[in-house]
Amino acid sequence: ASFTVSLHKADNTTVLIKLRPGLSPSCRIRTKNVLRSELQIKSGENVTFTFTCNTPEKYFITEIQKNIDCVSGPCPFGDVHLYPLGLPRLNRTYIWDVKASTKAGLELKFSTSWLRQIGPGETCPDSISYNINSCIDKATVNIGTFCRNGSVSRVKLLGGVVMSLHLPWHTPLTTSGFNIANRASIKRLCIIESILKGESSITLMSPNYPLGFPEDELMTWQFVIPPNMRASVFFHNYSLSNCERKEERVEYYIPGSPSNPEVFKLSDCQPANIAGSFNMSLQGCDQDAQNPGILRLLFQVVVQHPQVDENVTHLVDLSKEKNMTVTVHFEGWPSYIPLMSEPICLICKDPRTCDRVLTLTSGAVYRISFLCKDLSRLRITAEKDIGCMDIRWCQRKVYSLSVPKVITRLPIRLHKFVWKLLATDMINVEITSPSLKLQQHVPEQRCNTSYSYSIVSATPETELNVGVFCPGGSIEKIQMRNNITISLKTLGKGFFNESVPQDLKMSFVPHIKDECTFSVSPNPKAKVYLQSPNWPYGLPPYISISWFIVVPSKQTARLGFSKDRMGIVCETGRAYVNVKEETLGAEEIVRREDELLPQPRTMHHNFWVNISNCRPVDKTQLTLQFWVTFAEKQIDLGIIVGVVAGAGVLTAIGLAVYCAKKKKKNPQNPMVGVYNANVNTQMPGKKGLFGKGRQNSESHVYAVIDDAVVYGHLLKESNGSVTPEVDVYRPFDGPIGSLPPSPPPCSLRKGIKHSSNTEDEPPPLTDTDQDTYTFAHQKSGQSEDNADADKNTKRDTSVPLLGNKEQDGLVE
Repeated sequence: ASFTVSLHKADNTTVLIKLRPGLSPSCRIRTKNVLRSELQIKSGENVTFTFTCNTPEKYFITEIQKNIDCVSGPCPFGDVHLYPLGLPRLNRTYIWDVKASTKAGLELKFSTSWLRQIGPGETCPDSISYNINSCIDKATVNIGTFCRNGSVSRVKLLGGVVMSLHLPWHTPLTTSGFNIANRASIKRLCIIESILKGESSITLMSPNYPLGFPEDELMTWQFVIPPNMRASVFFHNYSLSNCERKEERVEYYIPGSPSNPEVFKLSDCQPANIAGSFNMSLQGCDQDAQNPGILRLLFQVVVQHPQVDENVTHLVDLSKEKNMTVTVHFEGWPSYIPLMSEPICLICKDPRTCDRVLTLTSGAVYRISFLCKDLSRLRITAEKDIGCMDIRWCQRKVYSLSVPKVITRLPIRLHKFVWKLLATDMINVEITSPSLKLQQHVPEQRCNTSYSYSIVSATPETELNVGVFCPGGSIEKIQMRNNITISLKTLGKGFFNESVPQDLKMSFVPHIKDECTFSVSPNPKAKVYLQSPNWPYGLPPYISISWFIVVPSKQTARLGFSKDRMGIVCETGRAYVNVKEETLGAEEIVRREDELLPQPRTMHHNFWVNISNCRPVDKTQLTLQFWVTFAEKQIDLGIIVGVVAGAGVLTAIGLAVYCAKKKKKNPQNPMVGVYNANVNTQMPGKKGLFGKGRQNSESHVYAVIDDAVVYGHLLKESNGSVTPEVDVYRPFDGPIGSLPPSPPPCSLRKGIKHSSNTEDEPPPLTDTDQDTYTFAHQKSGQSEDNADADKNTKRDTSVPLLGNKEQDGLVE
């Protein structure tokens, strides 16, 4: 197809058809049998041409430039048309270069669809865009790039203007959509008018953004707001230049304000909750010639309906709090920045000071309100520091780690409350949960409460994630070294309706040995799962962790590990798992990283579980998980039978003694045994406990009075044929040691364990079982009054109770 373009000489218009940048000339323009890659048609020319390809829109673009001189002659004010007609369907750029005096102003008024400013690199959805440049003398300032369907209705400029309209080849648009009008001098770089109807949000930028605003210039934005709406201004990105004179500032003219204009720094919180229309101006300064810097601004204006409870304030009294901050913010802050097109929620600490994020500090009282239709989109994050630099001042203090009621009473959901516990190297932290106790969040036992605690122990070198815990478990106490961060995080909407109160307490304690120690007192019916900190990434090198598990008195515990081995290989050092019951002489079970972990075992007393890490080789990490269950203690049937039999024997002996005493009528008969008060009655022990040797102390001699009636008549009544000799005693002629018998230490006796193949062997006799005691024979006719004299009786007057053969058999 051929195209004919005819330009009148008075049109002062030029048409340029050229290749797209970066494309090879695969398609050409043919004019009078001449092939070319570029065609320029000037005013007064009439040119017919064709393309050598069927899809010229892929290769060529068109620029149409019209020069308008408003300095030497009258300006063609009114609607701007797309001229000339009959152009090929290529991507087109119309440029209107209007020259005007700086003593006058030009106004670009957009009639059909208002404009929306976009930032550098952004594109318009329909690919139709406007670009406005202001020309003062020889300086050109880029006012901005705009798309259709926005709120910018007019742009007033001082001096000349270069206006560009970019149209794609397939658009059916036939009108420019704006007109040019003459206005009096505006005495500033430009004025941009924006009309906002209903709830809306717009983003605007300073001229030349992201480059610098012209030095010592002034520009204004006019915002037309319905009187029943509220507007708020937010600065999202700005920078300041280096001023020599004046000061960069923002000025607001708000109808009805008693202090117009209201002046703000760019770093200030900008006005919010403005009723009706207002103007905002940006003023530059005289910049330092050597280091001018850059003044630039990107901001947002949000228009909302006034809230139903906009006059309702909420009291936040932080006057009695110390080292605490409370931040009210939108959901997802600070990592997520909501789109500017999203509905906005504002927090106000006075009617005109509102923002998306508001931080309140301790020591003051605030009255805040909300400009937000849906308060569920807001959250609270609070932080409190507790420090201890001298253990003498804070050791006995107990701090309550609970969320203050001043926060829970707000109609905003708590997202997180963080306690930072700071102390010196030799002071550690102990947290307790006396009534609720803590449950560790593990895959086998997940937290299902409305909040949880995340605990982290940190030093400048390492960070140890102790774990995630929630109320309603078995952990009563956790002791930790280093600085601690405890974060209470809500897990649902039920935090404020929680029927069980918080009971987490904290205190500072002297230095502890391990990095972390857990005290666990489980519910007897529960199965408790515990796992090492830093799960699943593994303990840092050379870290030691301990658990102390309380076993109820009438129960036994069953301890088991979730895997067979530690699963690491040590580069330096050794990793150990230690298990030991807290009872005297208890056996300690120790496993290295290259050994199998203990099989499930029964624990009868409170016990410890400890893990100590080495420096593992790459790609291996020490993680450990174990479980504890409880069962009622089982009483052995043999023990019951033995106890009953023993009780029967004791009863029979008691009856025999009782009967013997009843039959004994003669008051002259002496007592059967006389207690020797001079004998050392202390438990035999190590050498040196007794002042005298055994040969001198005669602690082995018992004074006995013979009485054939006492035992002889009982034997005669037993139908025996032999009458025992009851009044003849033979002396003991064997050797006597210098020390009394000493039993083995209690720890050895309690620590003796029998393997499965030695259970039937009898226990060895103790030293006390091998000692032989003798009884002194009282001479006939000797009365009780002479009992003391028997202490000096020589050994040859004593007789052993057993013969030599019987003694030898006893020793064996």
